[in-house]
Amino acid sequence: MALSRCSDAARICTTIEVWLLRRVKGAKAAGGIVGLSGGIDSAVVAVLLKRVFGANMLAVYLPCDSLDSDREDALMVVESFALPFMEVDLSTAFKSLERDINVPLSQLARANIKPRLRMTVLYALAQSNNYLVCGTDNKAERQIGYFTKYGDGGCDLLPIGDLLKSEVRLLAGYLEIPEPLIKKPPSAGLWPGQTDEAEIGLAYDQIDAYFSSGIIDEEAAERIERLQRASEHKRVPPPVCIISPEY
Repeated sequence: MALSRCSDAARICTTIEVWLLRRVKGAKAAGGIVGLSGGIDSAVVAVLLKRVFGANMLAVYLPCDSLDSDREDALMVVESFALPFMEVDLSTAFKSLERDINVPLSQLARANIKPRLRMTVLYALAQSNNYLVCGTDNKAERQIGYFTKYGDGGCDLLPIGDLLKSEVRLLAGYLEIPEPLIKKPPSAGLWPGQTDEAEIGLAYDQIDAYFSSGIIDEEAAERIERLQRASEHKRVPPPVCIISPEY
């Protein structure tokens, strides 16, 4: 979706709301569930769900050795929009699983356990309430593979999956998401001090520019294209080995 298509925040909002209603009704589900991280993307999805489904939605904060400030930001959204809410602390489960694995893990492998645990909880709650799990990944993240396979990438619907980061900010302003969340540096909270842009090695503005206009320096463009190629497996179903019939 090019930036010019998204200059009207009200139209973006209406388009997503109609789409959500159609998808959830089509699945004969009652509403939607989303994991709140304390960041802008999950806040936008949660507020959209509340606007469409009212009480038939659930925002879940799933800390896993998380920062206290992330919880405060998540609760700011919950209180501002009176969201149906619950909290499930995964810190003990995470430490127990890491202990039971009992072999040294790389930093990234260890960190990716967290979003996969969160996905497990969201699906358990979704199935119990006849909800669909709504992911929070935006277009920039999807295209370069900046999400955990079978973690935050594991969901039923991606309401903001066609929006670049700048477009998410535009929609957040329209929805009156609290300003501190809009200005907060994006972070997946995978380890202390982690930020998305530092880990990716690119600013979201660069990624947005690549996908909206193509006007970007050559080095950044090459990095984005490498990330796209390397993460293609995350955006397609697992390959199946087809056994041809014998004649």
